[in-house]
Amino acid sequence: MRSLFLIPAMTLALSACHAQIIGTAQSLTTTKTASQQQSQEVTFKAADGETVYADLYWAAQSESQPFIILFHQAGANGRAEYAAITPKLTAQGYNVLQVDQRSGGSVFGSENRTVKARGGKTDYCAAYSDMEGALSYVQTLDSNGKIFAWGSSYSAALSLKLASEHGEDLTGVLSFSPATGSGMEACAANNFISDVDIPALGLRPESEMGAGGQAQKAKYLKHGLDYYTAIGGVHGSSMLDPARAENDVEPTWMAVWAFLDTHK
Repeated sequence: MRSLFLIPAMTLALSACHAQIIGTAQSLTTTKTASQQQSQEVTFKAADGETVYADLYWAAQSESQPFIILFHQAGANGRAEYAAITPKLTAQGYNVLQVDQRSGGSVFGSENRTVKARGGKTDYCAAYSDMEGALSYVQTLDSNGKIFAWGSSYSAALSLKLASEHGEDLTGVLSFSPATGSGMEACAANNFISDVDIPALGLRPESEMGAGGQAQKAKYLKHGLDYYTAIGGVHGSSMLDPARAENDVEPTWMAVWAFLDTHK
């Protein structure tokens, strides 16, 4: 593992892999958020041909910036889970695609448009087709060739699968509370860690660092990947949201910025 820098409770490292995916997209509307970000509601085709809804946010600096694809946790949607996170990413010069996967709902508020259009949600593993389609869609945009996948809980596990199968198309992967529990048997995070050959950062709150969390961390480090423990954090990407976290979120943001800035 190539050491890059030191942050509390974290060491960082890097690498690269390949595959190819298919998808199409259609822009629907353009709006302004409360933070005056320019956004578009878009649809694109999942790898299996189903329609997926998402929101596209352009960084203020220019469109030709690295992209981050945000995938939500169980029962949620992109707009609500990432409401406090996306503005920080775009302010730092990252374009963002917030995806509503087919396994989701209204946790944190708003609605999951993909689930609504389908008439119901699916199991976790089935959402992988949406994630492949999201990567394919972003590849059609002006991203200066740098694309990061970012997952939360079940989608953190699937983001590792995406990195293991489509690593040549990704710059890096961030996985917040990578899931291994009930409903994840066929697509659990630990199934894919050893096959990830690009820069990867796993993050968990200290409350999830029991035997299972420690074993997952060891697996990351064994394969030259990075792992961070958030002091007082909460499950999934919400460990970055001050309204949801149980402690100061800035040290966790520092870990995220260090990883992104190193590899962008």
